[in-house]
This record gives sequence, C-alpha cells and structure tokens, in this order.
Amino acid sequence: MSQNRALSEPPLPLFAAPRDDCDEVAPAVPVGNGANGGKQPSYLSDHRARLRERFMQGGADALPDYEMLELVLFRAIPRQDVKPLARKLLEVFGDFNRVLSANPARLTEISGVGPAVIQELKIVEAAAQRLARSRVINRPALSGWDALLDYCHTTMAHAEIEQFRVLYLDRKNILIADEQQSRGTIDHVPVYPREIIRRALDINASALILVHNHPSGDPSPSEADITMTRRIVTAAETMGLVVHDHIIIGKSREISFRSEGLL
Repeated sequence: MSQNRALSEPPLPLFAAPRDDCDEVAPAVPVGNGANGGKQPSYLSDHRARLRERFMQGGADALPDYEMLELVLFRAIPRQDVKPLARKLLEVFGDFNRVLSANPARLTEISGVGPAVIQELKIVEAAAQRLARSRVINRPALSGWDALLDYCHTTMAHAEIEQFRVLYLDRKNILIADEQQSRGTIDHVPVYPREIIRRALDINASALILVHNHPSGDPSPSEADITMTRRIVTAAETMGLVVHDHIIIGKSREISFRSEGLL
C-alpha cells in the first residue's frame, strides 16, 4: 500500500484517462482540439510524475498533507490541477486524516468534490483501517497494547459520531473479534450490556476491552460513561468474564479507565 516506469503515466487503470464517473467538470486549460488532442497538459503530467517520484523515494514523510491528498485525487480528477482542491479540503477539515474520515455528506458541500473523489478518499480510509486491524486481530491484545491503541485511533479518532466497539479476547488474551456494538450521535451512543455479554458467550470469549470515541476530541469520561462501564463490568462478572479496560478515544489522545483508577 524499473522505478522510472512506475512513475510515468502508463495507460493502466491506476492513471488512466478520465473515466465517465470522474469528478472532472471542466478542464483547467483548453484541451479540446489543440495539440494535446484532449490529453492531460504536459505541465500537469510532469508535476504528477515528480510528485509520485518523491513519494516513492521518500514515502509519506517526504510530502506535506496537501501533496498526499493530491496523490489520492489524481485518480478521481485526471486532467485538472487538484492542488487547490487538496488545500481547500485541508482548510475545511483540518488534516489528512480528517479529510479521509469526513462524512460523505459534508464532503459534497465542497466545490469540486463528487462521487469519484469521495470514493477515492474512502478507499484509502478503508485500506488504512484494514491494515491497522491486521496488526491486532488474532494477536495478543495486552502485550500488543500500542498497536491496539493505534488501531483504535485509526478507526475512531476522527469519526463525527460516537461509536462503541467491543474487543473480545480468548483465555490467552488473543483478540478474536472486534465488533462495533452501536453508533449514536455526536455526543451519545446507546450501549446494551446484555447484548455485549450475549455476544461474548456466543463466540466463547473470556475477556473484553471496551472502546468508544468522543467526537468533541476530549476523551475525559462523563458520569454516564462511568456508570455504563460499571454496569457492563457487573454483568460480565456474573458470567465469569473479565473487562480488562475501557478506552475513550479523543482526537489526539486516549484515556484508559484502568490507568485512571476507574476500573
């Protein structure tokens, strides 16, 4: 997720001519019957080739957020300068991660964003989440705590509504299932302890890690969070299950109930 050949403009689907479903509304420069014959202007082709080469040589660290977004937008908008749109998206949403995780309805409010752009952004978002998940699923959760936190941040930190996930562990604390138990609003998510425990018994889990996000960015637990956690812990104990932790994910940090003495 030879080198010069990979950075050119090959006639492959990855960098193909405009598709019927692309978001290109009108060309940025005249391309109709001129010398280019409707092809991408050479200065844009050169810019894209240089940007791809810098990425291949230096990776993501070599590029600022707007250039990373340009790389994503190249496929959706094949023949226009996408730098202004990349900068606009960052101006509205804040950073690369927040652009990827933005709600499609909000994205469509940005001039120049259509179905093709949204599709490319969501493909990259899904790929990032799947990669992060592959580093934790079917692996020891407690000894791989940093990877687990990275996964939770990747999946939930920039969501615009609250989500409640349950990580189910076996007797050796191997993560055997990661399931979104419910979705809510910007500041509330319904949680059903009975369903959580029932699911644990269904898959023969022995322990749980609870995770939810605060879209406000502040992971500080509310009284409702604390009360709900105690209810789940009580229900789990009656069935011989252990709740290892409850993690609240904020924009840039998280809070662990166990570390805070709340569990």
